[in-house]
Amino acid sequence: MKFKIILASVKPNLTDQIVDAAKAAGATGATIISARGTGIREAKTFFGLSLEAQTDIIMFLLEEHRVPKVMEAIGSAGKFDKPGTGIAFSIPVDSVIGLESQIDKFKEGISKSG
Repeated sequence: MKFKIILASVKPNLTDQIVDAAKAAGATGATIISARGTGIREAKTFFGLSLEAQTDIIMFLLEEHRVPKVMEAIGSAGKFDKPGTGIAFSIPVDSVIGLESQIDKFKEGISKSG
């Protein structure tokens, strides 16, 4: 089985709807990490203090064949076609441990899609 990770950096108010859209498209779960960062726009300041943008990083571990559909779903739910709304990308995973409890579900999904 080949896996990929999708990482999405999104505005916190969109996190739940993006996770819901990803699950509807075949993701089995997500890990959400609160973060802050900067983009190409200059950071806003308040009394001389830099106000960095709050963001959520959503991580999805998926079988490789599910990635295109999930990417499309999160891009649509997050309105990624508009500037400054978010970004998502996928990266290959070389090895995975700790999925023994979910392997049957992954195999079932593969047999249904194949």
